[in-house]
Amino acid sequence: MFPSRCSGIEHFILKVIDKLPDMEMVINTRDWPQAPQSYGMKMPVFSFSKTEEYMDITYPAWTFWEGGPAISLYPTGLGRWDLHRASLAAASKKWQWQIKKTQAFFRGSRTSSERDPLVYLSRDSPHLVDAQYTKNQAWKSDADTLYAPPASEVSLEDHCQYKYLFNYRGVAASFRFKHLFLCGSLVFHSEDKWIEFFYPRMKPWVHYIPVRTGASKNEIRELLQFAQENDPVVSQIAERGQNFIKNHLRMKDVLCYWKKLLVSYASLLSYQPLRENGLVEITKKFT
Repeated sequence: MFPSRCSGIEHFILKVIDKLPDMEMVINTRDWPQAPQSYGMKMPVFSFSKTEEYMDITYPAWTFWEGGPAISLYPTGLGRWDLHRASLAAASKKWQWQIKKTQAFFRGSRTSSERDPLVYLSRDSPHLVDAQYTKNQAWKSDADTLYAPPASEVSLEDHCQYKYLFNYRGVAASFRFKHLFLCGSLVFHSEDKWIEFFYPRMKPWVHYIPVRTGASKNEIRELLQFAQENDPVVSQIAERGQNFIKNHLRMKDVLCYWKKLLVSYASLLSYQPLRENGLVEITKKFT
């Protein structure tokens, strides 16, 4: 299941495999974590995203290399974090803070109704917000885009034209989150408990502006008005968020995290794993 997701994970493990001891592990490639606290027993399952209700161990998602959501702009799926870092750095340089549009922006499918108030606010106040729903695989009619025609998708680089970018969870944590910061824009992040491995290091009001889960149109409007009235303050938040991702979420950092994660996990095993007959060897790919 999900061969491109598996390939995105294998890319990093194969780079450090010579430095790892023998071990056995379970890596979940589904969107949803697999080890709920309610089970009452600890299960060492690796998942890319979770909430506090799950015991899964978070690992860097496959999308750092390949296997992310496939849309018309990224038909093979969102991936190659190294290339996106470079293209977003160029877009950020082109659209520096002083010339960005003083407007909030969001494009994405309706994978969560938590996004609805922002879209409704956009319809009420288009000068303040440009937020529209796009199609996804489940789209059947305009009812799936809040009774409006689906909008065209917008490249990550074109997000950089806007001062304020919104991030909401999808089925689980949103893959767009880390990309938004590289625009040098101010990220408004809905704190909905879904995290990836690096989220705990990022702090509200330091690296981004938090949005309450279930925030109303008026709450969002007030946050945007605060940002507009305190431009010097929020520009520093945007800069800190951008610098954090630039300096601490490089490809070499992701690889280092994989290595330390697996070495730490292996140190907890109380038995010597044995190779079973019939297992398929995963070989290194030359890229």
